[in-house]
Amino acid sequence: MSGTGNAGRRKPSLIGRSLLGVALALGLQACSASTPLSNKSLGLGYPGIALSEFKGKTPGDYPVHGIDVSKYQGDIDWQTVARSGIEFAYLKATEGGDQLDTRFLENWREAKSAGVPRGAYHFWYHCRPGTEQADWFIRNVPKDPGALPPVIDVEWTPFSPTCTKRPPRDELIRDVLSMADKLEAHYGQRPVLYIPIDVHRERWVDATNSHEIWARAVRDHPDNVYERRKFRFWQYTETGSVPGIRGGVDKNAFAGTRADWNKWLSHHRHG
Repeated sequence: MSGTGNAGRRKPSLIGRSLLGVALALGLQACSASTPLSNKSLGLGYPGIALSEFKGKTPGDYPVHGIDVSKYQGDIDWQTVARSGIEFAYLKATEGGDQLDTRFLENWREAKSAGVPRGAYHFWYHCRPGTEQADWFIRNVPKDPGALPPVIDVEWTPFSPTCTKRPPRDELIRDVLSMADKLEAHYGQRPVLYIPIDVHRERWVDATNSHEIWARAVRDHPDNVYERRKFRFWQYTETGSVPGIRGGVDKNAFAGTRADWNKWLSHHRHG
């Protein structure tokens, strides 16, 4: 993920639902993350695409690649990006409860116009309730049936001028999922959770199997660094080169075959 505001720092670069929600609110995190996601864990109607079962070991082995961007990428030529082979994009939208990325609406409009499937992501703020952060995201991100599911980017923010808090495990999981539940109720799509390796090791191992995880591993394959964790997306570099974007950009792989991607995309986009 790219870019922060008051909530954090510029990165070194950089999903029975009601019953599940009640259980998580009570602090139940015993669902093993080593078990592939299923319709039972993700809710009725979710496509049964196994996580992390694709056998690729390097980024080049994966057939579907995308980017995540923010205001730090400046003016993006989305038509050129589309022609370059990029097949999805996540755009920074909001941060905390009062920050809006200044390039979000432009990128949201132009990426769609270029035919690039795109979704919005939110940078998590550890000093504000998740429900308030959900309200801010909903206020600023259009409800577009053709969009990809929202992403919640959960990172530590040691250089933030306003909040360097690292909540305990149960509190963090409960609060992030409270935001995810509210976004799902509004957009009709279960959010993906972007969990970098340090947050995963310290808070998220075996935490919950209810949402797809976006892993960040720029020096190794996620299977080698994430303990007992299946993943849907893999951010493999923060210095990628993409025509139409000046400078380095985060690049990501969808963890599956092209048939898996088409199935996943069809499930999430309704327009």
